[in-house]
Amino acid sequence: MKQLFRKRAKYLVVVVVMVLFSISCDKEDDGIIPNVLVPFTINLNIYNDLTVPGNSVFFANVGFGGVIVYCELPGTYYAFDATCSYEVSSTCRLRNEGVLGTCECCDSQFILIGGGYPSDGPASRPLRSYQVSYLDNTTLRVY
Repeated sequence: MKQLFRKRAKYLVVVVVMVLFSISCDKEDDGIIPNVLVPFTINLNIYNDLTVPGNSVFFANVGFGGVIVYCELPGTYYAFDATCSYEVSSTCRLRNEGVLGTCECCDSQFILIGGGYPSDGPASRPLRSYQVSYLDNTTLRVY
C-alpha cells in the first residue's frame, strides 16, 4: 500500500510541476508594436517610385512610427510599420533602402520582401504589416 501511494505521489508531483511550468510560460506577444489605424491612400502618379519593383517609400505621420510601402513586383505591394520590432518606440524608425529596412537605434535589418522578417541585428520578430489594395489603377489603399 505504501509503494502504491509513493508511485501515485510521484505522478502527482510530475503533473503539478508540468502545470506550474505551463502557467508560468509567457506566450510570445505578437502585438508589441501598438495597433493603430493607418488608413491612407497613395497616388502612384505622385509616388511613381513605387511603380518600380524593388523600391520602397516611407510615409511619416501614419501608423505608429510611419509606414514603409515596398513594391515587390508590378501590382504587388507590402506595407510595414517603420517601428523596429526590437526597439519599440515611435522615434526609433527604420531607414528604408529598397528591399531593406534598417533600425536607426539597434541596427537591426529587415527584409521587406514577403513579411518584413529580420535578417541581421538583435531583432527576432517581423515588422507589423498592413494590408495594401488598389482603389483604382493609380491609387493604393493602405489599411
